[in-house]
Amino acid sequence: MPKNFADRLIEAVLAKRSQVCVGLDPRLDHMPPSLLARYAQEQGEENGRREIGACLEEFGAAIIEAVAPEVVAIKLQLACFEQYGPPGIRAFQRLCRRAAGAGLLVIADAKRGDIGISAQAYSAAFIGRPDGLDGKIDGYGADAMTVNPLFGSDGIEPFLDDCRSYGRGIFVLVRTSNPGAAEIQDLQVDGSGSVYQHIAGLVAGWGGRLRGDGGYSSVGAVIGANGGGAISGLRELLPRVFFLMPGYGAQGAGTDDVAPAFDSRGLGALITASRSIIYAGSGDDYAAAAAAAAAGMREELWQTGGGQA
Repeated sequence: MPKNFADRLIEAVLAKRSQVCVGLDPRLDHMPPSLLARYAQEQGEENGRREIGACLEEFGAAIIEAVAPEVVAIKLQLACFEQYGPPGIRAFQRLCRRAAGAGLLVIADAKRGDIGISAQAYSAAFIGRPDGLDGKIDGYGADAMTVNPLFGSDGIEPFLDDCRSYGRGIFVLVRTSNPGAAEIQDLQVDGSGSVYQHIAGLVAGWGGRLRGDGGYSSVGAVIGANGGGAISGLRELLPRVFFLMPGYGAQGAGTDDVAPAFDSRGLGALITASRSIIYAGSGDDYAAAAAAAAAGMREELWQTGGGQA
């Protein structure tokens, strides 16, 4: 039986003394000019899509190699690659494999959601294995992925099946970091509090069947690091659930904001930062700047998150 995802995550956090997840959200208008110029000179057919894919891969590979000693996971934002068609998807897949080869846990930030065969296909693509002509074939090979809970249990069960079969994990959107989240997630549900609190209750139920030896479940929750008092309340509702927490750094959240998410061992949350890490430098030394930013984030979080021992 494959090892439980949450147990693998716990081992990585304790081994590296790090709760940092770097978000790889590549944007051409934020990349080093010298890197862009080199690929622009090679631009060929399809409006340079092939060269863009290669550029994304080179940038991402340099970031992965640079930050690997300081972080436990890489979260790849699928949309940033998908917009460039097959070359972008190819870069996404290769970077998933490169991050895994660097000893990092790979989180596909795909935010998928559907039911039936569609949900099965989404799950197989990212955390399972699709059907081939003669048995199963490899998908993207991510360790975990983000999932939209809008379809309810029907939309979650196919992902849970692959979590069990392959030792993978999911992070369900619960209380996100974007400003407009309150328009839906803070609405009140009769007898259940807010929408996000109701979803949290569902996550607790889904995750109970996938709890590992370390006490945490392979069903995690996406909780914005800038959620204020909601974080403490969600930790009470979800004591055995890992939080994947965007919103740190460029979106304004700091160590004090995320402290309630950790237990006494420094476990319970992966804090993600994208822009403040991958764009820490804009010159040819961008990878070194990213490494330094990741190291600083790792240190400040480890001291804040109860992981001093």
